[in-house]
Amino acid sequence: MTFFDAVISRVEDLLVREELQERVDIIQHKIKFMDKVPVVCLSANNAYQNELEDIITAAGGVLEKDVMLARVLIYHERDTNMLQLMGSVPSLLQNEWPSVAYNRVYLYDDRPVIVDAVTAVDALEDVAEMLYPGFFVFGNEGKTWMSFKTQ
Repeated sequence: MTFFDAVISRVEDLLVREELQERVDIIQHKIKFMDKVPVVCLSANNAYQNELEDIITAAGGVLEKDVMLARVLIYHERDTNMLQLMGSVPSLLQNEWPSVAYNRVYLYDDRPVIVDAVTAVDALEDVAEMLYPGFFVFGNEGKTWMSFKTQ
């Protein structure tokens, strides 16, 4: 049983459960034949974070611990919102990091991502849009996450 199967199976309302499963299935079907995206997730002090690992994996990413192996960098820390991250991230970035060179740095809001099935699926859609820009558009950019331009 996958992470999302387990989370969605706990939803009592059958219609909500089916809608959430459909949202997950759409993403998983679309990424089935796409290359996995190496991702690193860091806190506001550049410490490795693994809180999003299940979501990153389900969205087609592979969580890396080494920033030099990642093509995508997601900054996420509880109790640190996007506005706060915007103030601290510029001084944390290193030009030699592939994610910086590829302009693939994202700030993810501080809301808890796995409170329930709905927030977990919302987070999956957010991360899928970060990993595969242009393939997914769920409309949360600027609300729950944002692209941080490095160039």
